[in-house]
Amino acid sequence: MHLAVLDWVIIVVYLIGCMAAGIAMRRYVRGVEDFAVAGREMDLNLGIASLAATELGLVTVMYTAQLGFTKGFAGAVIGVIMAAAMYGVGCTGFVIGPLRRAGVMTIPELFQNRFGLPVRWLAGLLVVLGGVLNMGIFLRLGGEFLVAATGMPAHWLEWVMTALLGMVLLYTVLGGMLSVLVTDYLQFIVKGMGIVVTSVLVIKAIGWSNLVHGLSAAWAATETGNTGAGLQMADHPFNPVHSTWGYVLWQIIFQIAVVTTWQTQISRVLSARDEATAKRVYRRTAFYFVGRFGLPGLWGAAALVYFYQHCGLPVGTTSLNAMPTYLGMLLPAGFIGILLAAALAAEMSTDSGYLLTWATVIYNDLISPLVKRPLSASARLFITRSLVLAIGIFLLFYGLWYEIPGNAWDYLAVTGNIYLASVFTLLVAGLYWPRANATGAFCALVLGAIGPLTFLVVNAHVDKAHQIAPEVAGASSFALAFAGMIAGSLLTPPPTRQTNHQN
Repeated sequence: MHLAVLDWVIIVVYLIGCMAAGIAMRRYVRGVEDFAVAGREMDLNLGIASLAATELGLVTVMYTAQLGFTKGFAGAVIGVIMAAAMYGVGCTGFVIGPLRRAGVMTIPELFQNRFGLPVRWLAGLLVVLGGVLNMGIFLRLGGEFLVAATGMPAHWLEWVMTALLGMVLLYTVLGGMLSVLVTDYLQFIVKGMGIVVTSVLVIKAIGWSNLVHGLSAAWAATETGNTGAGLQMADHPFNPVHSTWGYVLWQIIFQIAVVTTWQTQISRVLSARDEATAKRVYRRTAFYFVGRFGLPGLWGAAALVYFYQHCGLPVGTTSLNAMPTYLGMLLPAGFIGILLAAALAAEMSTDSGYLLTWATVIYNDLISPLVKRPLSASARLFITRSLVLAIGIFLLFYGLWYEIPGNAWDYLAVTGNIYLASVFTLLVAGLYWPRANATGAFCALVLGAIGPLTFLVVNAHVDKAHQIAPEVAGASSFALAFAGMIAGSLLTPPPTRQTNHQN
């Protein structure tokens, strides 16, 4: 392994501090609202740190670095699009304003008043299905980073990630959103330091001019077929629309849906003290998402240039784990400890936030509406905690054997689309179109899920030449969802009971 004593000290100190802070929050949890949305008392600074920390996981570092390795600087355009979408929503309050004013704990809960209980239940089911499948590859990708960066034996991966997930489950089950917010704040500091230090060392080692010229040379070699195995670039390193506008256009629509519909982000909106705080959190966090894609993408691009200019990819190295392999060779003792502490912080913050989010949706939108008699506060809290644990156990098994079809980012975007397209359609129509009704909502939910589910099933069973392009699956889900909402609402009687979107 590449770790020195100093690296181990840094990692152990971080883990002990994070666990202690997370577990200490259990004393403040009195009910499901404290557990799920922190009593709606999240302030601005804590909201910024928590949102940024949760949305920069180790899986994020892996897939953004893979985009940098295969697409160079052009891979970071997704971060620019996401930052613009988040800032625009933070300025206008589009969707998130009415959501926070509604006082709900989850997005599907909003649909009951507008479209009825069956729509809420089906929307909740799709949110959970898309969210849990999306999270399914987090452990595998996080483990591959740690194996490649530290040089640990590959067969340790399952045991290391099981132990890490166990620690996350412990403080998340005990403290819920309160533990998530506090640990996110600590993890935000550790991750920020690790990312900045690593980026400086990467640029210093490879040289900015050499990086730019190396990417150009690698692209030229790709076009002529003169690159080594695994070093072919998927697209032009400086032009994100070199091959097609379709992928970028899909990402624009997709990112608008993400910042208004992705439940892990919306949970911060719903936890904020008020609507104004939620909007300010979005505006202040927006630019962070440029760095979220850009800096790990820089590491991936540097890894491509390094291996292109030297001996080629080591045996067993792919576009997915090339970046951590490169960093394991580059960083000296002490610095690799900082990187790994940041990596563990990234994994833990994302896992805790996502586990809590999907468990809350299952309880709030799938179980609670079916319960005949109101449950006691302790019973509701016990069920929600049990759901966090159950999801963690499922992900432990699913996440360590599922094989990703293609780029990790494409898998994440398409699985997210299982519910993003349809629920985004329901939100926009339900809040801003009085003619929308339950029939249109059902049509949007079903049709919006067809494209992503078809992508997952077909691409898992056919060769690469016949696989469905991610932009086709993603764009079709939005088109079908909007078509279903419009046609279903216009071809059936208007709703008899409507809710003003300002309430």
